[in-house]
Amino acid sequence: MKMVINGELVDKNDKINILNPANNQIVDTVPSGSLEDIKRALNAASQAKTVINDMSSRKVSRILYNIYEDVLKNSNKLAQLITLETGKPISDSTDEIKRSVETILLSAEESKRIYGETVPLDACIGGKTALGFTMKVPLGVISAITPFNFPINLAIHKIAPAIAAKNCVVLKPSMKAPLAALKLVQIMSRHLPPGVINGVTGHSSIIGDEMISSPLVSKVSFTGSIETGLSISKKASMKKITLELGGNDPLVVLDDANINKAVKAAVSGSFLNAGQVCIAVKRIVLHEAIANEFVSKLVSETVKLNMGDPSNNKTDVGPLIDEEAAKKVEILVNDALNNGAELLLGGKRSDAFYTPTIIDHVKSNMKIVSDETFGPIAPIIRVNSVDEAFEVANNTEYGLQAGVFTGSIETALKAAKVIEAGSVIINRQPTFRTDNMPFGGFKNSGMGKEGIKYAVDDMTKTKLIVFG
Repeated sequence: MKMVINGELVDKNDKINILNPANNQIVDTVPSGSLEDIKRALNAASQAKTVINDMSSRKVSRILYNIYEDVLKNSNKLAQLITLETGKPISDSTDEIKRSVETILLSAEESKRIYGETVPLDACIGGKTALGFTMKVPLGVISAITPFNFPINLAIHKIAPAIAAKNCVVLKPSMKAPLAALKLVQIMSRHLPPGVINGVTGHSSIIGDEMISSPLVSKVSFTGSIETGLSISKKASMKKITLELGGNDPLVVLDDANINKAVKAAVSGSFLNAGQVCIAVKRIVLHEAIANEFVSKLVSETVKLNMGDPSNNKTDVGPLIDEEAAKKVEILVNDALNNGAELLLGGKRSDAFYTPTIIDHVKSNMKIVSDETFGPIAPIIRVNSVDEAFEVANNTEYGLQAGVFTGSIETALKAAKVIEAGSVIINRQPTFRTDNMPFGGFKNSGMGKEGIKYAVDDMTKTKLIVFG
């Protein structure tokens, strides 16, 4: 797979192997881009700013509709690439593409809804004879840096709103899964002027650092780890930044909850994409009064999951992104068990595969729940009251999303008020996301919001016009 710089496909002699985590075989290679490559991409984007800015909103919208049609036409190829490079079950990869094309469609629609406003200057001294109004103008060049777990959808959430707002983009996908994202950029570049969309691969110490520090860049949009997010915030200087970082999302199930619905939510939320989701259920907080019933049903439902070949439509759980990731999960599970937790199901690793695992009697200070565990794990923390449940939910440096199951509207409203998270979702798992909702967390889960309308707004700046 080749890079895209200034509308051209670019290859290099120096390659990076991309492995299939299900069998550790090479799927393809990508170029190992140099400092010169990323500078060329950023220069191309900077020069293309005036071209896209001169387009009408109607034309930009039409281009995005055409991209929507082209990506839709290539849906099967893109889904297969996602499965090959990430190990995500093909049914989940197909769902990711469905969401991604919808996100492009939303962006095409939003590109025609970028409004300014009139300003009542006569409300202040000296403003009686003045007319004021604002315009939303593009930022310029957006650096987009994305992770492996949703290689198309998370890239689209940065690229499509940026183009809708008439910006240019340079994308750096994860080197663990860059193929589908590069293919996406190749598709999009067929419909856009050269330089408006670029995709560059290579080592973060070279490519990523230049994308953050370059004076040509107006905004950095990053999804990934806290450590990298903190580094970006230090290096970005006066640039705008959006950081979508980690999550340690609780699923709180109280004694008046619908247990059967909560169990289904826990299964889908804990094991989707082998738990490699920032909004996956990372902690199940159970009221003691219903804990035994919930746990019994959770085990019964989880054993029904099929783990295996991700290209098989019947597979529910595939491998983690690589064997190293699976070993990290193995270490955390063993640490919890050695410190008093009880293994109810799973707990076995084979290469990059880790079986869906349920652990009971977990304490909040155990590493498996104090940090973000990226794996197919359902750790259970038992509590004795609503207040204790919400206290446990907040006992983390993260604050992305939280799910609460309760039959009480009063308790639901209390949860909405006291839980420190960017989204509090009642009677659904925290893994719930639609592509138009404002998405982004509190505390160390990041800053800024994604979701088309909100991303478009943050990818513009406000200019005031005054007639005297």
